Amino acid sequence: MARIAVIGAGMGALSAAARLAVAGHRVAVYERTDTYGGALRRFERDGFSFDTGPALLPLPAVYRDLFVKTGKEPLEACVELVQVDPSSRHVFADGTAVSLPNASRAGVVAALDEALGSGAGKRWGDFLVRAREAWDRTRRPLLEEPLWPNWQVLADREPYPAVPHKRLLRTRRAGTLAEVGAWELRDPRLAALLENYALAQGLDPRVTPASAAVLPYMEHAFGTWYVRGGMRELARAVYERCLARKVEFRFGAEVTGVLEKDGRASGVEFADGTVAEADFVVAGVAPGVLDRLTAGHPVRGAGEVPAQRAAAGRLTVLLALRGARPEGTAHRTVVHTQDREAELDALFGAAARHADPTVTVLRPGDPRSAPEEHEAVTLTTVVPARPDRSCEDLAAHMISVAERAVPDLRDRLLWHEVRTPADIAEATGAEDGSVPVPALAAAGGRLLHPSNSTRLPGLFAVGGWAHPGGGLAHAGMSGALVAGLIVEGPDFRGSQ
Repeated sequence: MARIAVIGAGMGALSAAARLAVAGHRVAVYERTDTYGGALRRFERDGFSFDTGPALLPLPAVYRDLFVKTGKEPLEACVELVQVDPSSRHVFADGTAVSLPNASRAGVVAALDEALGSGAGKRWGDFLVRAREAWDRTRRPLLEEPLWPNWQVLADREPYPAVPHKRLLRTRRAGTLAEVGAWELRDPRLAALLENYALAQGLDPRVTPASAAVLPYMEHAFGTWYVRGGMRELARAVYERCLARKVEFRFGAEVTGVLEKDGRASGVEFADGTVAEADFVVAGVAPGVLDRLTAGHPVRGAGEVPAQRAAAGRLTVLLALRGARPEGTAHRTVVHTQDREAELDALFGAAARHADPTVTVLRPGDPRSAPEEHEAVTLTTVVPARPDRSCEDLAAHMISVAERAVPDLRDRLLWHEVRTPADIAEATGAEDGSVPVPALAAAGGRLLHPSNSTRLPGLFAVGGWAHPGGGLAHAGMSGALVAGLIVEGPDFRGSQ
């Protein structure tokens, strides 16, 4: 039985802790804040309750597997999973709106044909077929296996089978998601639908590789899910599973260093000068934090995937509305910008510009989220990690944009709260409150994440800033990979 110190209580760290404990190890989790869950936080006021982090769950099979492998009670016995249908509603710049059924390719094709015109659905359906091929080519190396030592193969090879496109007497293939939208979908609304999958992750679709086609494929193939009571309930369930497996927790315990002895990690040191010895250390922290914890012991070497420094964060506006949610309201509505190019320039361009943002409006209709005959609504948008204008100004702009989806919003508004990238930084420790992106192939490897193993034997990285990257599902996969590497050793070849 090994002693394992886990730094941080984010979802990747908790997933690893539960799996390691059930394998017979003595696991202790040290969290600098006063609670668990990382970005999965909850804000409550006047009987209203809001998720302040991820609000929907893709690939619930990741957490179903966690609960199967760590106890007798399945995930559904611990939380109530609800399939979101429609998966999303989209309001485009020209005012056209479409609701997309959950996990139904035929239903999506029909909905797009009806809303956008004959042929639109077929073009999107054909795109999803190609996206599935990219998924099949990258699923195991990007999600289910430790990062390959020859990761350059993933960096240099574009897995998306782009359709040949004739342009200026030349035949070209789309290399970016924006080119896929322009050349293969051939409708600005379909292009906006596609590009939003990158933008929602804080990525510029103009330079994001075509391999990002796996993001819409995953949603359409595996569905979108909500946890009744809010996504914080998922964090609670995983935390309680850790407790049931005898994982120890110390909150308010700030780790300031990783100890090293005889060339390997040997424990952690805390802000008060005390230490906890361990045979393995699992760090669920952002790259800058890990660098500080291992000062003098580089964890990445030349030729390895470098740590990402994401540039984008999230601004979230929590709205308390009087009056009940209307029957048939979509859980998630995406209100697309009036000027995508200006929005992308404002987010990713060298010159600062103010532009109409794309805003996601979340209206879960969960009776636990608001007092009777009232509604809790959450607005989110992508912002630079260091916004160049006041967050209150941005929030007011978001509310104006959201009125395209909720026309009576201002008349019903009781109060609002703003959650900024600085709040994310406080909860997660990520520099500037930036949010890690899922690992993607191609693009020279700039969207890959560092290996879970490090150059310091006995030290492992877990969570959104390590392989396979950001997102709730990816965090759970990261936990499974780290547990496998510790339990089975360096010959571990991935989950089955």
